[in-house]
Amino acid sequence: MDPSPEDNAPEQPAHPAPFLTDAVRASARQRVEAKVAEATQATNVLGTFTLFVKEMERFLTFALQSLISPALTTMLWFLVFGYSLGGQLSEMGGIPYVDFLVPGLVMMAVLTNAFINSSFSFFITKVHGTVADLLVTPLTPNQIILAYTAASVVRAVAIGSIIWGVAALMGASTMHHAGWTLGFLLLTSAGFGILGLLIGILARDFDHVNFIPAFLLLPLTFLGGVFYSVTLLPAPWDTVSLFNPILYMINGLRYGMTGVSDVSVGLGLAISAGTVAAGWAATWWLLASGKKLRE
Repeated sequence: MDPSPEDNAPEQPAHPAPFLTDAVRASARQRVEAKVAEATQATNVLGTFTLFVKEMERFLTFALQSLISPALTTMLWFLVFGYSLGGQLSEMGGIPYVDFLVPGLVMMAVLTNAFINSSFSFFITKVHGTVADLLVTPLTPNQIILAYTAASVVRAVAIGSIIWGVAALMGASTMHHAGWTLGFLLLTSAGFGILGLLIGILARDFDHVNFIPAFLLLPLTFLGGVFYSVTLLPAPWDTVSLFNPILYMINGLRYGMTGVSDVSVGLGLAISAGTVAAGWAATWWLLASGKKLRE
């Protein structure tokens, strides 16, 4: 009898082998876990957030001094100049003088407090010797910069928002373009927060930290068109003022709030972004190399 086709067919195993063996699954699981651990170490979200929260708690502990006091001080400028000069100057740049004044005062408070927050905070860690604890953590220079800068931005924008809100309650009308307004608030506060961290690293004593806001930021802010339009200056001071970077930041925020600017808003945005980039690069190099920290 001829064999049937069934007899010539190859034998099939009773239980087919699984597509992936247990060993293959375990190896794949180990590779995935290693990749996740590597990514977690690289981003270290929890560590960065912890440092950010620490910085937030530091200035919120003294909220009356760190938030309310600078807001009240700036509002005094608003009352003195807004209502005294406002009674003599009905308009500036084609808008009511009170509206013209608010963006300059907000920007003055934002950049000053962003700088002070990070510079004094980091310098205090050097004074107390706790900077060594920060440097031995798994945090990278970028993560340290991000945490300090984010805390400075929160503080600066909070103070600026308080001033802005109180001015609105007192009759100022300053909301032209929310995007430009928010963009300049975030970029300038981030830029000066990073510069504050840079100075905190370089400073040897409190005089070095105090020098920048007292003898550089304050004069440049006053000469940056807070209280007046740069177009009113006589030659050559109208041209000299154009080399003041803070002039572009103030006018950028003024454009966002009122639609009026004495200079190019796009250039102001580029200068603000450039401040962030340059400050970040210099601060990263100092933290990565240990200059002024391990000496």
